[in-house]
Amino acid sequence: MLARARTVAWSTKAGFARLGLSEQQQPEKGVCILNSDGLFVGIDVSAGNLDVAVSPSSDLWRVPNDANGIASLLEHFGRLQPTLVVMEATGGYEVPVAAELATADIPVAVVNPRQVRNFARSTGKLAKTDSIDAMVLAHFAKALRPAPRPIPDTQARELQSLLARRRQLVQMQSAERNRLVRTTPPVKKRIQSHLAWLKEELKDLDRDLGDSLRNTPIWREKDELLRTVPGVGQNLSLTLIAELPELGSLNRYQIAALVGVAPFNRDSGSFRGHRSVWGGRASVRAALYMATLVATRFNPLIKTFYDRLCAKGKHKKVALTACMRKLLTILNVMVNRHTPWDPSYHQPA
Repeated sequence: MLARARTVAWSTKAGFARLGLSEQQQPEKGVCILNSDGLFVGIDVSAGNLDVAVSPSSDLWRVPNDANGIASLLEHFGRLQPTLVVMEATGGYEVPVAAELATADIPVAVVNPRQVRNFARSTGKLAKTDSIDAMVLAHFAKALRPAPRPIPDTQARELQSLLARRRQLVQMQSAERNRLVRTTPPVKKRIQSHLAWLKEELKDLDRDLGDSLRNTPIWREKDELLRTVPGVGQNLSLTLIAELPELGSLNRYQIAALVGVAPFNRDSGSFRGHRSVWGGRASVRAALYMATLVATRFNPLIKTFYDRLCAKGKHKKVALTACMRKLLTILNVMVNRHTPWDPSYHQPA
C-alpha cells in the first residue's frame, strides 16, 4: 500500500524498480511504500562491517561492526521500528549486535546460514555479496518470519565459551594421544608434557564451570534436577543449561528436531525412503550421545527400551538414537514440570 513515510528514509527510483514498480506506479517524492505487515531488516554480519537491508523499502547501508556502528544502528532502528531483524549465525561475530538489539526490545532472529542460502537459490539469487546477502536476509525475514529466540545474556555466553573451550581441550587431548602412538622418543616426551598440561587445564576448567553453576541459583536448581536422572552427569547438564535454553519450553517433537534426533521422512508417491536424523545442535547432540551410552547400562528405563529395540532387530546405532530421543523427551518434561526423576512415573502402564 502507499502511505506517508514517517520513519522510513525516502526510497530512490532504483529502489522502487527493484520492487517491480513502473514509473507510473512510483509514488511522488516524500512518499514511501510501506507494507501493512511492517518492515523487515536483514543484517549481513562480517568481522568488520554490518550490511543492512530493509524490505520492502529496499534501503541499504553499511556500518562498522563495532560499538559505534551498533549504536548508530540502534538509533536508526529506534526510528524505523522494524517488525523483525534477521541475521545469520557467523561464528560469534553476530553476538554483540544481536544482544544489543534484544536488549533494546527489537525482535531479532539468528538463523542457520544454510537455510538462508537455500532460500536464496530458490528465488534465483545465485550471486553472493555482502549487500546481496543482506537483501536476501530481509526477503527471508518477510517471507518466512522466523520466530525470535531469546539471546543468551552475558553469564550464559561466558558459560558457552567455557564449554566450547572444554571441547577444544578434549579434542587436543585425543589428537595428542593418537600422535603419541606413532612418534619418535624425543617428540614423545614433548607430547607427554603437553598431555600433562592439558589434564591440569581440564581440571581447572571443570572447577570454573562448577563455580559458575553454583553461583547462579537458577542454573544450580536446573542442574540438580537434571542430574537426578541416571546417566546424566555434569557435562550433559552444563551443555543443556548453556546451549539448549529452550529445554522445557517446547513440545517433544520440537525439542527433538532442535537437537537433531528427530527422524525425517523421505517419501514421494509410492516411494518410501530411509528415515534419518539430520541437522540440529551438534554440541548438544554429542553430549547427549555420551550420556545415553551410560544410560543404556545404568538407567533401568533406558536400558529396557534399548534392549527391546535390539531384540526387535534394530541396528544398535538406530536403537541408541531412539534412546537419545527418549532421554531428551524425559528431560524436557522434567524441566517443564520442575519434577525430579522418578522411575515409576516414567514406566509405561
